Amino acid sequence: MRRVPSLRSLALVTAATAALVVPLVAVPAQAAPAAPHSPALAAPAAVAQAADTADQQRVLRFWTPARMRSATPMERIFKPSNAAATSVRRGLPHTVQGVAVKSIPNGGGPWTGGGAVTKTIGRVFFTYQGRTASCSGDALTSANKSTVITAGHCVKLDGAWHTNWVFVPGYTNGNAPYGTWTASKTLSTPQWTASEDINYDVGAAVVNQLNGQRLTDVVGGQGIGFNQARGQAMYAFGYPAAAPYDGTKLIYCSGTVINDFLLSGDIGMNCNMTGGASGGPWFLKFTESSGTGTQNSVNSFKYNFLPNYMFGPYFGADAQNLYNTAQNT
Repeated sequence: MRRVPSLRSLALVTAATAALVVPLVAVPAQAAPAAPHSPALAAPAAVAQAADTADQQRVLRFWTPARMRSATPMERIFKPSNAAATSVRRGLPHTVQGVAVKSIPNGGGPWTGGGAVTKTIGRVFFTYQGRTASCSGDALTSANKSTVITAGHCVKLDGAWHTNWVFVPGYTNGNAPYGTWTASKTLSTPQWTASEDINYDVGAAVVNQLNGQRLTDVVGGQGIGFNQARGQAMYAFGYPAAAPYDGTKLIYCSGTVINDFLLSGDIGMNCNMTGGASGGPWFLKFTESSGTGTQNSVNSFKYNFLPNYMFGPYFGADAQNLYNTAQNT
């Protein structure tokens, strides 16, 4: 069994937005094994964020439009600390110098189709080691109507949980058309919490009500599936904020996914999204006309020597556990 290096030698991204309620999907595996399995651990960990009204107001005051625009994509904040980090980098890394977005088949481009994704997906903002940073996320149908799924490194990294965590669905050109939602709790898979295992780079947040309303009552929610067959056609979305992108638009890629044949049990897609897209959703059975699908992974990392491929964790039992814990919190 091969194990991926710690995230010290890996790179990350982010993303989120969308709407419309879609039925929750949970079906048995139909093909291909799940990701390599870490030792059995306790239930997903959860940490408190802005729990009371005063703290929520403090976080909302902190995230001014200017501060959101200046937030740094995760991959720019993290710099590999040793020579071993040359093959894989933390976060979704840079694209190759001089390569235009339009020159890469299925590589990535602005989403202009409208539909639910323009409300359920959004940008995620937080403080990481005293610096403002950004990722992406997606609102899901859930029992509490308040659950957002993102990447594990978008809630916790280098042993510390991020603070001042907010979700901005439908973020466009610096605007928050559906409000800024503070997190009451953030969570990650046990494997990510314990050792930041890239095979389990999945995080979640439970957000507070805003103006007396719950998140998915305002923006809708996407469905989510677990233990699905690999090798299917998928769509990936996010808010990449590193060149050639600037974090102001929802970007997408599409294509048939592959299995990572190198260091992880993750799945991959031809895509040149960059830092800031981390945590953005991957959808199975995505319908362009409605902008709805079944979420089945998140933007997680890239290899330096495969700059046009992006990888995300396989959603198996551990991701399902995380989702169930979050929606019942």
